[in-house]
Amino acid sequence: MATQPTVATEFVGSFECQQCHQAEFEQWTGSDHDMAMKHATTSSVAADFDTSFSYLGKQNRFFRKGDEYWVNIEDSSGQFNDFKISYTFGVNPLQQYMVEFEDGRVQLIPFAWDNRSKIEGGQKWFHLYPDNSAKHDDFFWQNVGQNWNFMCADCHSTNVKKNYDFEKNRFNTTFSEINVGCEACHGAASKHISWAANQDLRKADSKGFSRDLNKPVSQWTWQTNAQETNKNSSTATPVNKGHSNQLQTCAQCHSRRLQISDTNPLVDSDFGDRYQLNLISQDRYYDDGQVYDEDYVYGSFLQSKMHHNGVVCSNCHNPHSTKLVLPENALCSQCHSPAIFDTSEHHQHPVNSSGAQCVNCHMPQTTYMQIDKRRDHSFSIPKPANSQRIGTPNACNQCHQDKDIAWAADKTAKWYPSLNQYDAKHFSSAFAGARAALPTAGDQLSYIGQDNSQPAIIRAAAIERLQQYPGRNGVVAVARATRNDEAILRFATIQGSAPYPIADRWRMLAPLLNDKVLMVRSQAAGALAGFWPELSPEQQRQLKPPLAEYIEILKFNGDRGFARTNLGHLYANQGLPEQAIKEYKAAIEVQANYDAAYINLADLYRAQGKNSQAMAILEQGMLAQPTSGSIQFSMALALLREKQTSTAINHLKTATELEPTNGRFWYVYAIAITPTSVSEAGMAFDKAYQVSGNPQYLYALCELMLSNQSPQASQCLKELSTRVPAEAVNQLKARFNLKGD
Repeated sequence: MATQPTVATEFVGSFECQQCHQAEFEQWTGSDHDMAMKHATTSSVAADFDTSFSYLGKQNRFFRKGDEYWVNIEDSSGQFNDFKISYTFGVNPLQQYMVEFEDGRVQLIPFAWDNRSKIEGGQKWFHLYPDNSAKHDDFFWQNVGQNWNFMCADCHSTNVKKNYDFEKNRFNTTFSEINVGCEACHGAASKHISWAANQDLRKADSKGFSRDLNKPVSQWTWQTNAQETNKNSSTATPVNKGHSNQLQTCAQCHSRRLQISDTNPLVDSDFGDRYQLNLISQDRYYDDGQVYDEDYVYGSFLQSKMHHNGVVCSNCHNPHSTKLVLPENALCSQCHSPAIFDTSEHHQHPVNSSGAQCVNCHMPQTTYMQIDKRRDHSFSIPKPANSQRIGTPNACNQCHQDKDIAWAADKTAKWYPSLNQYDAKHFSSAFAGARAALPTAGDQLSYIGQDNSQPAIIRAAAIERLQQYPGRNGVVAVARATRNDEAILRFATIQGSAPYPIADRWRMLAPLLNDKVLMVRSQAAGALAGFWPELSPEQQRQLKPPLAEYIEILKFNGDRGFARTNLGHLYANQGLPEQAIKEYKAAIEVQANYDAAYINLADLYRAQGKNSQAMAILEQGMLAQPTSGSIQFSMALALLREKQTSTAINHLKTATELEPTNGRFWYVYAIAITPTSVSEAGMAFDKAYQVSGNPQYLYALCELMLSNQSPQASQCLKELSTRVPAEAVNQLKARFNLKGD
């Protein structure tokens, strides 16, 4: 990995800033930003490199060769070898270490140093991802999940250029400063230096920067209003709310997103010109918006009333030291009257106790990487009643782990009766309903997607989920979202429109092909290109410019299996099978455990009549990714086509065991075993319905019960009548000569 030479007219380095900004430089020195990444030296390495660490009965050795740091660990071949540590990564509460390889890859080793004090349980080595350490898992240390170039570089260094060679599968990643320096936030400083040195230039408000990192609210005022306590409470409200680039600047790193370009550092353009933000998706967030996976703050904060009222990161955090600007509850008292809120009457805990701290109720912690506690930034109100209704966690039971949810719900109901009242219009009801595939959730999602009082990211998440509920209300909500001023709402329509035929989907998404935001127009093009053979020549012509950008994004991320596989899809749809095969094979080369590459390559071989090659690639996939139910399922389908039913059933059963929440796997398994085991098939149909909520699977179960005159058939039909039109139920009854209800 090379360091870019400093260009005099662009990035100048943090030490140039020190000359005029000594106080800020001193705050930054030693901060999390300063220590984000360093060369491995005695001044940066925190760990003990004169020791051994036993993991799964195998000894891993940490040692030094002169001034160099080394580790002896198991590699992808199963052999123990010595690897030189080139870089440190972070510092608190843990520090990671990285190895650089000849092809430009930089990989994080699986062991990290717990840098907490011994009193806190630290000052020791530990395995960072013990549940994801097998060679077929992404997070095995030499696989893509621990690759610095894709996963980490953009946030831990300044002015990063990934420089991935798409054809040679190599990296030449560069940066202008190894850590998060001043210019990572402020932008290139050369014009600022000229501004400081030239009296004539000092008239410019921008001071030589294109980013405005000031707080958008210059003044706050206090007002009295009614809150959930039904008592007067004082909260500050913004006055003179203006423009600022601060929030999206911090969001560059403090967000769950996919980088889609590094052509220019993010300045004052839309966030979506450089990153594709993860919305409040079912696999990343709980249904009430609380964080589940590592979501890095921004997605949570966009939900909050704080964001709505103009609060930004520096209202609470010193961006130079990365410390809080005020201690404990004083931080919240900037806007929320302590006479009202910092009292036992409000928080119902002894003063100065853990329960009296605002953050412990309104910003519950989740521990990632085993010891790294991070707070939820949606600033939500704890509602144990939601834990009872939809299974989301709550701050009360997070602290009171010796108590059950009913206890917490009872306590909060007595303190704040409104907290236990069910709000059918709250987005959590719709999101939980969509997860459970409830028929009523579609209308709720449509309502939320069009509700201007909801945060934009919540509305976008509702629009995304509408793909589960095609229909008139869904069409209206999606169509309106395509014209919304918020880019994330327009982006959400790409998924929200997924179930509609191409004629309808083209009408919805075609206006987005000229969208001003890269994320939107490129992904709209990628979605519509999936229907390439069905498009008219004029539509294909209209698609080509944004589709070229979509291809560039895939090539930018060509070091990952998903990008190569999507490129393969594109070529296959355009009638270019050999190019598609090349990309599917490349996906396997760059990420051997990426199951979709094997499945799609096998499908393409089958379409060409090359069944033996299709079977062979699936066999290869099962060896490379033995935990994939999808490959097992694809193999089963291939075997069924070859009339090898008994072997196929074994693979179907394995698929359901590996991915027990996949309703389609259970459904096909049920069909396959129906001729030999009706009772087992019935249980499989029922499982398919229970895990998915798909009425098609319930219909199949009822049909099986009627065929075998099961006494539970009438109950099944009763349930089916709540899920499908009456006509469908009546037709099923007529087939079996049933009358009446």
